[in-house]
Amino acid sequence: MRPPKRTILITGCSSGIGLTSALKLQARGWQVYASARKSADVVELRKRGLTTLQLDLDDSSSIHQAVDQLLEQTGGKLYALFNNGAYGQPGAVEDLSRDVLKAQFETNLFGWHELTCRIIPLMRQQGEGRIIQNSSVLGLVAMPYRGAYNASKFALEGLTDTLRMELRGSGIHVSLIEPGPIESQFRANARLKWLENINIDNSYHRENYLAMEERLNKDGAATPFALPPEAVLKRVIHALESPRPKARYYVTTPTYLLGTLRRLLSSRGLDWVLNKVSGDGRR
Repeated sequence: MRPPKRTILITGCSSGIGLTSALKLQARGWQVYASARKSADVVELRKRGLTTLQLDLDDSSSIHQAVDQLLEQTGGKLYALFNNGAYGQPGAVEDLSRDVLKAQFETNLFGWHELTCRIIPLMRQQGEGRIIQNSSVLGLVAMPYRGAYNASKFALEGLTDTLRMELRGSGIHVSLIEPGPIESQFRANARLKWLENINIDNSYHRENYLAMEERLNKDGAATPFALPPEAVLKRVIHALESPRPKARYYVTTPTYLLGTLRRLLSSRGLDWVLNKVSGDGRR
């Protein structure tokens, strides 16, 4: 049975998980507001029949303008928020400048936080709402050369767990989704950030970077366990429509496996496994 038509705001809809979720939820009967940072992407979303918003998570004024526009169009109503827009900044921790690390957090955490805090009073006034945070298996375990992304997702996990407890009894449900490898533009975008922000030739880690470059340049799925965005959508639908949504949803075999191993192995043993499976030349 489909739910009554309700509104949802989704960030990061230019491709991948965000685009798939926006199109499929609209087909399912939801009133979807699909947002993207670039105006060209907003135009493309509109061509696909979606109601759109231009929203740059790095810009407070853009966040507030987008929310004001949405609430004007919905008569002040919003049932759900799916925070999805993010990117991965590759590079060894010692090669990450303060500005590069800050930029990763601006998009992956601070923008999400500001948008969420803008929406919470509205949901509290309604007495209901759903907040879904698209985290990652790298919010559960850390892999080498992904330190900026690891840190942003670990921080998101802690902030979201706290928020869920603080909203208890409000009618607002908060869920984390933990995807492993998903077929998307994520790897291609990560490669651009790596080339833009990491001084490869002058790094101690140059040899391992060459192995990482091979992974980033690889065509097709990053691993044989990669799933299409619809695998995430399935969990999004449950988090939106179930009367008892889960606090966490694992997606893909690597997430289930590594989520289990982090509870069973010592730190040394887990480090060994993560170095072996990282695909970046680590031994």
